[in-house]
Amino acid sequence: MEHLLRPARIFALTSLVICCLDCPAQRLVSTSIDSLSDSPGFLLQAAQEAEPAPNKAGVISGVVTDGHGGVIPAAKVTLSEQGHAGLLETASDSTGRFRFRGLDAGSYTLLISAPQFRTLLTPSVELRAGEHSEVPPVTLVPTAESESITVSANSSAVAEQELKIESQQRIIGLLPNFYTSFVYDAAPMNTRQKFKLNLRSVTDPVIILEVAATAGAEQYRNTFPSWGNDDAESYGKRFGAALGDELLRHTFSNALYPSIFHQDPRYFYMGPTNKTSTRIWHALESGIITRGDNGHQQLNYSHLLGSASAGAVSSLYHPRSDSAGYLAGLNVGIGIGTNAFQALLREFLWPHLTTHVPAYATGRTAQTHPDTP
Repeated sequence: MEHLLRPARIFALTSLVICCLDCPAQRLVSTSIDSLSDSPGFLLQAAQEAEPAPNKAGVISGVVTDGHGGVIPAAKVTLSEQGHAGLLETASDSTGRFRFRGLDAGSYTLLISAPQFRTLLTPSVELRAGEHSEVPPVTLVPTAESESITVSANSSAVAEQELKIESQQRIIGLLPNFYTSFVYDAAPMNTRQKFKLNLRSVTDPVIILEVAATAGAEQYRNTFPSWGNDDAESYGKRFGAALGDELLRHTFSNALYPSIFHQDPRYFYMGPTNKTSTRIWHALESGIITRGDNGHQQLNYSHLLGSASAGAVSSLYHPRSDSAGYLAGLNVGIGIGTNAFQALLREFLWPHLTTHVPAYATGRTAQTHPDTP
């Protein structure tokens, strides 16, 4: 019996040994296969290892000059990315050069300032991932010479960028605040840009609400009594007249005459680094004093003649009892008072409520300190 069981035992023992040896062999073969360059496992691992990390190696650099062959060291350079609140700051070195490293792809603007020079906002710089962008030499204009600057291709490009920002400014996100420049040394607009901003203003839906409110107030006070004030027809006449007044006043005062007299129709915010009394006076005088495209303070011919012209033309559709001279004088008087009141709001209240104002746009830099309470 023993000799019959011996072959079975040998077979079972042999099978057990082969099974034990087979498991490591399978693992070894599997590992060897996965290590082959054309195996699925190898390709997956290689793809994972080769996947690039997000690239933040972008660089923006440049040089700040004074326009006379010299460089400006220690100029303050502020970098802002469109759609982002954060700012990066640096200073130009002894050779006037500056550099920002480790930037993501995006659209950037540079604000450059230096003592005794006008602040300059550059056009947008479009940076691709990992790109090193060298901006054209940035030339600052000395404040002593800023009185005689003229519109150039470069300043027009800067004005276009500023216009794009101003066209998005709204009080509490609703009411347009397009004609306030929070960059005090903003580049002057050319004729095309003045008409572009005017068109943006007169086509804004909010103007219809303003006209409706004006017509309602005139209906209640029975302004222009020959129209009556007790039916929809009389309200319609006042609404049409008020709309015509707004379109004429805006176009004459903010586009046509500013282009003829080379004046800027915007209000330039001074900000809290200036004395309160200086800011109040700056706001009040804006009804009759404005900035020319050459930097000079000038009598505001654009506003005064714009209001008068709008009033005179409006006599064509106002009641005949109201002469062109009367309406012109009325418009001028109302316009001066309204501008002064609005300027006080632009200087002291609206900056706290206006959206889409860049962080670097803080008014005029002054040596004086804010008033202490």
